[in-house]
Amino acid sequence: MTTVVNALVDFPFDGDARPKAEDITAGRFDAQFSGAVHGALNTIQLAVPDFEKAGFGRVVNIGTDLFQAPSVPYHDYTAAKAALLSLTRTFCKDLGSKHVTVNMFSGGLLRTTDASAATLEEVFDMIAAGAPLGSTTTPEEFGDTAVFFASPLSRAVTGPNLLVDGGLVMG
Repeated sequence: MTTVVNALVDFPFDGDARPKAEDITAGRFDAQFSGAVHGALNTIQLAVPDFEKAGFGRVVNIGTDLFQAPSVPYHDYTAAKAALLSLTRTFCKDLGSKHVTVNMFSGGLLRTTDASAATLEEVFDMIAAGAPLGSTTTPEEFGDTAVFFASPLSRAVTGPNLLVDGGLVMG
């Protein structure tokens, strides 16, 4: 039994249009926390009875490498995803006795998704040039990590945030 949480509340990834520190409102933080943290909380809580019935479970939360290396300070988005990591780790402690693993993996800019469709090719190329693997991560590559965390191969892994960004951010 696996639950994958990839909540994103209406967030434009436009570095030029992002609110600066002196302008951002608490309401923007509330919206992102509602999606990332409350969304995960509600989803996990709904899954717990099924995990108990099955005798095990897998929770896979989706984060971002931006809270570890904020190349673009999306204040509200990155704060919410950082809080999601905390939720991941506290829930892995709490649900481990039920044989439930709770993990998170985080990517950078994915080439190409609805969220990154407006990104200029030059930006993708610049990011690829800075990554040890020399490329940006594709949605398919990113999705492979969800498959790993959902599979029996990850049965002894709980609590980490695995960065899946071609080595762009290293821990």
